[in-house]
Amino acid sequence: MQLRLAESEEASVVAAVLLKSFVEYKALYTDEGFAATTPSGHEVLERLKAGPIWVAAHQGEMVGTASAVLKGDSLYIRGMAVLPLARGRRVGELLLDRIESYGIENSCRRLFLSTTPFLDRAIRLYELFGFVRTNEGPHSLFGTPLFTMEKLISSK
Repeated sequence: MQLRLAESEEASVVAAVLLKSFVEYKALYTDEGFAATTPSGHEVLERLKAGPIWVAAHQGEMVGTASAVLKGDSLYIRGMAVLPLARGRRVGELLLDRIESYGIENSCRRLFLSTTPFLDRAIRLYELFGFVRTNEGPHSLFGTPLFTMEKLISSK
């Protein structure tokens, strides 16, 4: 498994990974919430300006992605997805490890993310990685329920 930063010309591939990873849950989202979760290639390109996007590739094929945005002394994780065919292969762990390292490199004191209550596999991964639920918002993504999770980290 290779883990690297996404290139701007890969924005449409990153968007396709997000769509393929979340399409099985589409009925559980509002239309607007699903659209926000599965940005277009152009929107991914805009996200690249806000912070890094990592991709995980297996045998040259992109199978996972995650992005992060620095917010003060915190690092916000967004757009994390692993293709169904790659789940259970530690792709999510590799992405979270890299994001945590990035947070430490940038003197962050915590990682945080928002997720939907129906993404059971992702929630288990976050909990195993040391994330805990908080009361922090947002609590809705265009009508789709959300909750926030955080992990406190220490810079080295």
